[in-house]
Amino acid sequence: MPIDAIYGPADFAHPARGVPLGTALRLQTAKARADALPMPSLRWNDEVARATAHLYERVRTVITPLEWPLMAPTIKAINELKALRGAVILAHNYQTPEIFHCVADIKGDSLQLAVEASRVKADTIVQCGVHFMAETSKILNPQKRVLIPDSRAGCSLASSITGRDVRLLRENFPGVPVVAYVNTSAEVKAEVDICCTSSNAVEVVESLKAPRVIFLPDQYLAKYVAAKTAVKIIAWKGACEVHERFTGDELRAYREADPTVKIIAHPECRPDVLAEADFTGSTAHMINWVRNNQSKRVVMITECSMADNVQAELPDVEMVKPCNLCPHMKRITLAKILESLLNLREEVTIDPTTAERARRSVERMVNLKNKI
Repeated sequence: MPIDAIYGPADFAHPARGVPLGTALRLQTAKARADALPMPSLRWNDEVARATAHLYERVRTVITPLEWPLMAPTIKAINELKALRGAVILAHNYQTPEIFHCVADIKGDSLQLAVEASRVKADTIVQCGVHFMAETSKILNPQKRVLIPDSRAGCSLASSITGRDVRLLRENFPGVPVVAYVNTSAEVKAEVDICCTSSNAVEVVESLKAPRVIFLPDQYLAKYVAAKTAVKIIAWKGACEVHERFTGDELRAYREADPTVKIIAHPECRPDVLAEADFTGSTAHMINWVRNNQSKRVVMITECSMADNVQAELPDVEMVKPCNLCPHMKRITLAKILESLLNLREEVTIDPTTAERARRSVERMVNLKNKI
């Protein structure tokens, strides 16, 4: 089914606006300052080497012996502080290997993290990802403390649309249900019927049993969904600044250099990129594809830290990296995670009314996932 239409901010009359990261974060409060802990020693020594040796085994194929002594003391301190704070660390697949393999308790794509966030028992959640992911964890855990190590970790997709834009879409298409990609702010989630991720976008759209659906904000994921379903899709003109940079010509060049190489791509990429791929799927589906196929050489068309994480797990598979980095994901570092745990910052807060409305659309997605 071809896509029905694509709309953007210029198609609706509303005042000029900035590009907010989402609901503002509350920085360190008086209580948090009172709860701050002293900075631990971050020196490399025999004790640190022994305590982190098993962790280095997980990443030795992607982190050199020269780099490890610079990371290991902070890794050890973070893991000790987690226990002290009663905290759990959630990390997206795009986090760097020292975070993903050495300090994270729960790892996955946006859907996996959303589902696991709803099950977390810990009192404190540290979200190693971008801001909308931390908001989603807070939406699902309103009574828990949710921290993000750097509140500036945004997302071009989340910044491309506001709650007011959604309300204007509803005015222009009355009665048409609205699906929001989870890569959106809490205020946008509060205005839609249900959320989705790239893992379940087709299932979510078809679950609405409607002939037309508004899908936002990723125009390329919308085109991918439109090609997989008979539902007519009205799309928003947003895009991921990482995935949009890949081109079909780039993929053809990889094949010309090595006809045996396997190419797997994320559905946030342009249609000409997906047309060249051997497999298209979410980050979780891409990882599982590599695990199941064990191809000799793989080009992973997505944020390149994920290739490092897969390489660490599957050293016999050569990951050929085009290496487009997400500047927002890379704001999350070991040092900032440590500071977050030490000083209980930066805490995510959402207006209670907005959070309650957003929770309905997120929980509807999570509940649908549990039924599949």
